[in-house]
Amino acid sequence: MRQVFLDTETTGLSPEAGDRVIEIGCIEMVNRRLTGNTRHYYLNPERSSSPEALQVHGLSDEFLADKPTFAEVADEFLAWLQGAEVIIHNAAFDTNFLDHELKRLGREGFARHVAGVRDSLLMARELFPGKRNSLDALCARLEVDNSNRTLHGALLDAELLAAVFIRMTRGQDSLMTEQGLASSSSAGAKALASLDLAGLPLVVIQPDAQELAEHERVLCELDTASEGKTVWRELVPK
Repeated sequence: MRQVFLDTETTGLSPEAGDRVIEIGCIEMVNRRLTGNTRHYYLNPERSSSPEALQVHGLSDEFLADKPTFAEVADEFLAWLQGAEVIIHNAAFDTNFLDHELKRLGREGFARHVAGVRDSLLMARELFPGKRNSLDALCARLEVDNSNRTLHGALLDAELLAAVFIRMTRGQDSLMTEQGLASSSSAGAKALASLDLAGLPLVVIQPDAQELAEHERVLCELDTASEGKTVWRELVPK
């Protein structure tokens, strides 16, 4: 399975009011292994960021002035995402912005270009109901080092999200392993049943004196703890 962790930075909070995407960061994972394959774009939004947004991401108008527009990277970006499940923290926010960027180009909404979108914030709320589930809070709870996160950056946040997601879903690995073992055990049992073991010698390993003494000591402790209510002594032949 191919999955991509995605994050964006924007000029503000409302694409309906004209705010634009200024940064996109993506991290690829295949079969729960990070591949090192990434996509990272700084974008010229053709407008200024709000003062509040600038404090969050720190990307000035001057820095973004010579960067490509979303229209210039859209085809390459969407082609790279094709067929992947995209995982986003608070997905409604990012996909709303991407939908508006695509609408400007006369393109279909973001979800139509990928295999699916999964919201890690909704996952976290199910796992940790009633708790703070921001990316920073999850990093602290799941012991993901985010000490380098002084400002929000799309690629760094995508990397942190990947680490958080892997920890939130590690139980799935255990489930898959257990299912695999159960399947293997079933197949092994069928194969064993078809073998004729009658001619094989049965090896009996007798305990030595030290092992017998240790066994007796444990039985005596159980006798004492149960106030003489153990029954196995009655089964020992006289």
